[in-house]
Amino acid sequence: MGDDDGLDLGGEDAAGIDGGAKKSGGLGAFLPNLLKFVAIGLGALIFVVTVTFITYNILNTRGESQTVIDPTSEYIGTRPQYSTFTLIGQITTRTSDRNHTVVVDMLIEYDLNNNAAATELTARVNQLRDFTRNYFAGKHSDDLQPGNEENLKQEIKELLNTRYLDTAKARNILFNKLDVMEI
Repeated sequence: MGDDDGLDLGGEDAAGIDGGAKKSGGLGAFLPNLLKFVAIGLGALIFVVTVTFITYNILNTRGESQTVIDPTSEYIGTRPQYSTFTLIGQITTRTSDRNHTVVVDMLIEYDLNNNAAATELTARVNQLRDFTRNYFAGKHSDDLQPGNEENLKQEIKELLNTRYLDTAKARNILFNKLDVMEI
């Protein structure tokens, strides 16, 4: 037995073995490979959908706050202390609608222990009285209602700081008295 044993020179065995395998095993060998790729594709799709769903929920949920804050109570910190300028005194004038009189006793709060501000306010006491009289004489009685008091204080503070005071800064405006009376 020589080198010819491994060779099929007649071709009978090759046709019988290989031809039968190709006909019966072609679809049978292809189907498991096809199912394997379909399973990998479905697994990848499920993985992508799961990661997307989890990421979406993490980014779009607001979650509970770590700090519990009582919504009914407002934060009340320490309020700064101010010095108070009281020399303006009580001013009485008519409102711009001419059928009401306003009596106001206004106080100006400024930085604590600011001697320059105290000196400036004292030096300008007559200008501040005139400003107060003109300001309230230019208002209608409806503008001086208790609901508008915070707006009045803010407006007065801005006017004093921008037009009347140089070194001193009014930090807060207080009313000891703000009475509007019909004549």
